Parts: sequence; C-alpha cells; structure tokens
Amino acid sequence: MCLILFAYHVHPRYPLIMAANRDEFYERPSAQAHRWQDAPHIIAGRDLLKLGTWIGASDSGQFAALTNYRNPLEQADGKRSRGELIAHFLKEQQAPAEYIQQMADDRDQYPGYNLLVGDRQSLYYYSNVGNEIQPLQPGIYGISNHLLDTDWPKVRSGKYGLEQIIRQMDEQEIDEQQLSDQLFALLQLTDRPEDEGLPDTGVSLEWERLLSSIFIHSQEQAYGTRSSTVLLMGEQELIYRERVYSPDALPEQRFVIPFSNENNR
Repeated sequence: MCLILFAYHVHPRYPLIMAANRDEFYERPSAQAHRWQDAPHIIAGRDLLKLGTWIGASDSGQFAALTNYRNPLEQADGKRSRGELIAHFLKEQQAPAEYIQQMADDRDQYPGYNLLVGDRQSLYYYSNVGNEIQPLQPGIYGISNHLLDTDWPKVRSGKYGLEQIIRQMDEQEIDEQQLSDQLFALLQLTDRPEDEGLPDTGVSLEWERLLSSIFIHSQEQAYGTRSSTVLLMGEQELIYRERVYSPDALPEQRFVIPFSNENNR
C-alpha cells in the first residue's frame, strides 16, 4: 500500500475502520483479493512476482497492511521482499506483539517499510526505519511512504476526510454499503497541493507532484493506484472489500469473516 488511513476504537460500531490504496507500476502482475490456494484461511490480493501481499486478513481475525518507505538512495539489492511480511504473519498466525518483535529483530533484512499487524485485541505499528514498536491507542491515523502520521498533504487530507465520514456515522443512519462507498470515494480523490506544500523525499519534482494525491494515475509514467481496500471490523465479523482499477478487473469484491467463540478468546 502507499496510503493507509484508519480509525482505531473511534466509533463503537466498528473498532477498526481502514481505507487503503495500493500504488504500483501497472506492469507488475497482481491477483485480486481471493482465498489463497496454498493458505485458504488468508484473504488478500497477491503480488504474482514475489508472492507476497500489501494488505490481508485471515479467518482467525488477524489483519495486516504495509507501505514502503520512500528513499530513492536505498540499496535494496540482496534484501527480501516486503510483501512477505504480511504473508508470513497471516500464515503463521502468531500473536501481533510476538510477530512485530520478530520483525524488529530482523529489521535489516528488508528495504524500508511501515507495517501494521493486529487482531481483535490489539494493533501494532512498526517501521524498520524508525525502529520503534508502537502498540496503538484509540485514534485516527495515516501512513503513506514516510513514518506514521507524517504530516504530508495526502495524509493530512485523508485523515480529515476519514474523521468527517465518522462524524456522519454519528449524525445519520449509514449502512455498511454507504460507509464503504464514502471510504472508496475518499480514496479516489486526485487533488494535489501547491509545490510549496510538497514533501522532499529525494525524487524529482515531477514525481513529487504525481505522488502527492490520494489517488494516482499516470499513463506517461505507467504508474498509479492499482486497487483500494476497505476493512471494517465489527463485534461479530470482519468485512473486507476491494476495488481494482483495470479494464479486466472483476467487480468490487466483498468477503465476510465471521468471528467464532474461538476467535473471541
């Protein structure tokens, strides 16, 4: 993912509300969200080049999401694929705190990243650049390609938009479909800040402009937002919705993971 917006224990109906965009080169082969044949308890899209993923959930109620840390000077040769961080967590079904500590111990094996891992009881953030394990408290958060809550324009506007959507939930009777539609609409905003508001991450001004919007599309650079995902965790189930932006994509995908008594422990 290249933008993750989420509200954690902010609204009583959904302890977790997450809306995220995956940005990638158009030519990189990917599969839409599905149950993995080699791990049927996992629901996630899949990078068909490295077999990892950018966001996913499992039947046990665990979930994880990832963004890259933008550093054009970083040497990634010989390092492992970041997408396996989520795949391993969901496959192995470790406790989030245990897994995030393991990732901190192995921090030098991967290029820079931001990682969220959680279940019904807890949510953790870790970046191998900042190298600080953070158990997250209730609040509204945003991550792009820097550290958690870095005040980039797209993070700031995304968090504001998410806050407004949650306020509407308090004022109106909004069902799951309406909530999801509003979150997907937020993820499709293409507004760009003025140049003086752009971050300086070491890429060209042309790329800073392109990457500054919540939704990215560039035929010239063959790069953009490939998919959007909404996760809604309620008391009884986790709802996973995905929209993929390509001519041959299936319609919006919706998966429901019900929580059993075993999940509740």
